[in-house]
Amino acid sequence: MDWRWTDSLGVALSGHGVPGRTVEWARAAERAGLGSLWVIEDYFQPGAYALGAAAAAATERITIGLGVVNPYTRHPALVAMETAALAGIAPGRVVLGLGSSNRKWIEAQMAIPFKTPLRGLREGTAIVRRLLDGQRVTYAGEVFSVHETELETPPVAPVPILLGVKGARALALAAEVADGVHCSILASPAHVRRVRASTSSARGDFKVIAYVPVALSHHRDEARAWMRPMVARYLGALHGQSILDDAGLGTARTQPFRDALTAGRVAGELVTDEILDAVAIAGTAAECRRALVRWAQAGLDSLVAVVPEAAEYAGQIERIGRDLSPAWKELRCR
Repeated sequence: MDWRWTDSLGVALSGHGVPGRTVEWARAAERAGLGSLWVIEDYFQPGAYALGAAAAAATERITIGLGVVNPYTRHPALVAMETAALAGIAPGRVVLGLGSSNRKWIEAQMAIPFKTPLRGLREGTAIVRRLLDGQRVTYAGEVFSVHETELETPPVAPVPILLGVKGARALALAAEVADGVHCSILASPAHVRRVRASTSSARGDFKVIAYVPVALSHHRDEARAWMRPMVARYLGALHGQSILDDAGLGTARTQPFRDALTAGRVAGELVTDEILDAVAIAGTAAECRRALVRWAQAGLDSLVAVVPEAAEYAGQIERIGRDLSPAWKELRCR
């Protein structure tokens, strides 16, 4: 598989109005020399495949990542079908991220059974991979089944499959069945080290990538002010999860953020510099380049920047490509 895109930083499509700006931003990311453009699929926001297809059709070189989709709202056979179509638009430059999503969206809001998410992810990955490989598949699982199913036009080049997982059992599954792990936002260097340790049994060129909040400014305080509301919101959303424990942010420290989120308030003023430094990169170009070292040393293969809404997105893409991506390539090539 061609992993050269990991030598450059990536960027995630994010913020309000993404569908109308996807083509513009995808082209800007490619002009900036970034290696990958990622589509975050959070329900009930714009869907990953439509945005991914728009970005793929508007570009020539940049890798298009889906990070991540699940096999519940789209049956694994449909995931394979849609991924193959995207790979037909952008041959050799599609990466598929698969995850279980979460119980609230899948079961509580859409009434889709969510009783064995790891089993579903295992079965879904097996079906998707075999179909993308051009096989005719019959598979009878506990969660998903297909009978004599094959894609009319499978991808001409392999599509890497990364699992968006955090827990110990799920990471063990990724080491067994996937090509890598796609770490959630707020993945600290400590979390990356745990992912590396938990997937050390993986065979082949196993990759670890992560969403990391990134903001650059000529003024340190401005970049950090842009970043605080985003980090506060995710601290509330991820309260109690192991990814925050890894960063030294246990439940006692994140409870105020969950309380604020529940009350419909974003507690950006509670995000200290210590918290920012643990889970994000924000400051001047020189400060951000120094921060990249910690993620690289932890074993991260590709850092995908998530830009806060307060910052001007196109300008951030240009600065990330100019001021940070060359430094990342240098770190990766050491």
